[in-house]
Amino acid sequence: MRAVIQRVQHASVTIDGHLNSSIGSGFLILLGVCEEDNTEDVDWLVRKVAALRVFDDEQHVMNLSIMDTGGECMVVSQFTLYASYKKGNRPSWLRAARHEVSIPLYECFCEKLSKALGKPVKTGVFGADMKVELLNDGPVTICMDTKNKE
Repeated sequence: MRAVIQRVQHASVTIDGHLNSSIGSGFLILLGVCEEDNTEDVDWLVRKVAALRVFDDEQHVMNLSIMDTGGECMVVSQFTLYASYKKGNRPSWLRAARHEVSIPLYECFCEKLSKALGKPVKTGVFGADMKVELLNDGPVTICMDTKNKE
């Protein structure tokens, strides 16, 4: 699994001109799933995201996690995180998981992150043409890949 985690002041997803979901301060997570991913990848990524200390403490040092701040999370599926651009100029997404693999793992990630945070996680709509808006705070953007845990 690949995740792009952005600390945001707010974020929203609009589909067909209608607001689907929105959050205030917290994380917007773009999540990509590949064919080799499984629930162990989900568990590892949920633990890392929930404990990621990138929010400011009283001394303006990034020392607090989203669990410490009570922030919100939004997770948006994004198969393009597995783009292969080595040959030519048109990306290939052959490494991205098929829907039969990616949808259950995406939903599992959202459910487990929600449980870890003790509050609902907002989402986009899998496979929809989404317009994602955000105000990146910092900016702070962290990329994680469960195949590169070291």
